[in-house]
Amino acid sequence: MTEPTTSGKEAPWPGSHAMPRWNVAELIDAPKFQLTLRSILAMIGPGLVMGAAAVGGGEWLFGPAVTAKYGAALLWVGTVSILFQVLYNIEISRYTLYTGEPIFTGKFRVMPGPMFWVFIYLLLDWGSFLPYLATNASVAILKLLDTNFDTAGEGADFKLKLTSTAIYFGLAVPLFVGGKVYNSLKWVMSIKLVLVFGFLLTVGLCYSRPSHWAEIAGGLFRFGSLPVEKAEDTNGNGVLDPGEDFDLDGKLDVVEKKSGTKDNKPVFVKETDDVDGDGKRDGVNVENLFVTLFTEGRFPKVDWSLIAFIAGLAAIAGNGGLTNTPISNFTRDQGWGMGHHVGAIPSIVGGHGITLSHVGSVFEVTDESLPRWRAWYKHICRDQICVWMGACLVGMALPSILSIGFLQRGMDINRDAVASMTAAGVASAVEHPSEGTLAASTSFLQGATLADIFRGMTLFCGFLVLVTSMISTMDGFVRRWVDVFWTASAKLRKLDTSAIKYVYFGMLMAYCIGGLIVIWLGIKPGMASSIATTGYNFAFAISCWHTLVINTTLLPKELRPCMAIRVIMVLGGIYFTFLGVMAVCGLLGIV
Repeated sequence: MTEPTTSGKEAPWPGSHAMPRWNVAELIDAPKFQLTLRSILAMIGPGLVMGAAAVGGGEWLFGPAVTAKYGAALLWVGTVSILFQVLYNIEISRYTLYTGEPIFTGKFRVMPGPMFWVFIYLLLDWGSFLPYLATNASVAILKLLDTNFDTAGEGADFKLKLTSTAIYFGLAVPLFVGGKVYNSLKWVMSIKLVLVFGFLLTVGLCYSRPSHWAEIAGGLFRFGSLPVEKAEDTNGNGVLDPGEDFDLDGKLDVVEKKSGTKDNKPVFVKETDDVDGDGKRDGVNVENLFVTLFTEGRFPKVDWSLIAFIAGLAAIAGNGGLTNTPISNFTRDQGWGMGHHVGAIPSIVGGHGITLSHVGSVFEVTDESLPRWRAWYKHICRDQICVWMGACLVGMALPSILSIGFLQRGMDINRDAVASMTAAGVASAVEHPSEGTLAASTSFLQGATLADIFRGMTLFCGFLVLVTSMISTMDGFVRRWVDVFWTASAKLRKLDTSAIKYVYFGMLMAYCIGGLIVIWLGIKPGMASSIATTGYNFAFAISCWHTLVINTTLLPKELRPCMAIRVIMVLGGIYFTFLGVMAVCGLLGIV
């Protein structure tokens, strides 16, 4: 951090005057991008941390529930979510490059003022307060330690609570050391990427068929595919033609009815409804909206039975909700743009000499500063598109291989046992590899002993994915609120700039205590996931529109987004609002 210097011109003061006026400083030069190792490393910043954090609940919990039943055809919903999010990430960083402040602080500068937005965003941010990642991680570790552990078994509830508590306390440790908290997160997320991606690539290359990879790659971009119920004999000739065997069971399936009821909802009864005796209900399928409209002139009759899971996948494919906002905090902590003059949040251990200014600094828009600004904007675009978006798409595709390659197509997934079901599927594939896989022709890549090892590794990877994402969620929640109050509160502005670490860690402890209370209330892991992600959709929609207001009112005209970006930001908010409404309807049993 360098002290801001004034140029004799007073800083602008748009928006609410309940927030302090910005300082004025000079915009430094952006790193010059070249195809060298130093240049590439200089480009890696917030995108790496948040991209690694993005491989989390959506990909590991909601992804298998969707892909096991419908294959990869619905992954496009996550792709659209990621595309909207990458533009959102760039736009929130636009504000930070100009002011050195995170976007959350900018939100409180918009009229009618900070107190109004405190109320609104506390309502929107409650999803980040539910420790669903920690509770689901406890399921994975308990299954790793005891293969017979059952979430519905005797004493399971107490074990889940105790394990979740231990995990929750352990998660705070990386946030205590490393100089900058951001640096600690960068190390944790880098290790996660190497271990998890390395394991998933090994499993995918050795034990899945090339057709699985092709299905996933195609599913990411099969825009308009929707879940429906229909028989596989689409042309009515009574023969299983190529492309009709949706669930890959070698039989021409019909739509099996649901004759039973549970909680006033129709359910499948195996004893009477299972026509072919395969132990699962047949009839799940997909139709493409655009193809059906063009060829048949009608809309597909959508099956909303998994709407909460589909909306959940979209909600946290990438980051989702308000968990994207720390990208702008990390842009500042990385020292990019005007963040160079502001500082960062130091850790309690090793954070000596690191301070954080109470107020952001802006630069005067001139013929000299505009080229520097454009270079910084291109720099953040490279970071988000190449690193963050790339990590998110790969992070959504790789975990899908666990369900598409190793689980029975069309099966229902127990929301509280996703980790154990996928681990069992991987173990079965390792013990008895399918024909057409590399392991099938290589004896040392198969067997019961190796199957047990891979089962444990799958559970451990699930545990690692979830706990590191929980660390990011914890830090993100605390960080955005601490940053806001550090600037908005007159009392906190009286504190020395080095005291920010005590405010941060005080709020971190309060957050952890609140999370532990939720854990001991006994909310089931699967239900906690659905509740949290439902709120994420609405939170992202509001934040998307609010960011657009910020960047078109608080920034100088020369730095504001173009019309195309504005339109896409509006559409992004509409997309996530629709998903939020559908998720609520799914949870309430309306659809």
